[in-house]
Amino acid sequence: MTVVKICGTTSLEDALLAAEAGANLLGFVLYPPSPRYVAPEQAARIVDALHRAVPHPPHCVGVFVNVCAAEVENFLTNSFFDYAQLHGDEDESWLSALGGQAFKAIRPSTPAQALEYSARLALPHSAPGPHLLLDAYTPHVYGGTGQQADWQSAAAVARNVDHLLLAGGLTPDNVAAAIQTVRPWGVDVASGVEERPGVKNPQRLRAFLDAVHRC
Repeated sequence: MTVVKICGTTSLEDALLAAEAGANLLGFVLYPPSPRYVAPEQAARIVDALHRAVPHPPHCVGVFVNVCAAEVENFLTNSFFDYAQLHGDEDESWLSALGGQAFKAIRPSTPAQALEYSARLALPHSAPGPHLLLDAYTPHVYGGTGQQADWQSAAAVARNVDHLLLAGGLTPDNVAAAIQTVRPWGVDVASGVEERPGVKNPQRLRAFLDAVHRC
């Protein structure tokens, strides 16, 4: 079954909604310029309450942009995230430093760049969680734009990366086609299931999960 990551979680209500609908991963954006930013202390409270309320909660992912590796490692070691998503300009040295708990998000501008980035930055086959996330290319913006990724480039990457998360412009209406075209390990959505940035629409979120599960 295709893994589903609901990103841009900012409230316990939305975290519980995603868990109830069947999400496997929840993303929390710790990048202050993002409209989906959540402070680390608030994210900690949400995750703690989620773990108290749900017997088998989704894995929680901290989304970081150009935060030093030591600070990310501190979050992973001493707090509440299962994985770290590196969504900035980080290179492979960061992945080595973080010991397989961090995975890279890439925003390739060409098919050749998608293959080059994936060959260099995907985690090894033995890593348990996501190995790589492929998002849409938008100059000077670190994701969350709602722009659709290049599915043909993503499909080429998916043939070589076991646990590829596909992001970028996914909605309840197009996610089935995306899965059929790309064959990713998982899909990642934020704006496609929102009322407004950081606030989920329950009907759209459930429809998204239903569309994935029907595939």
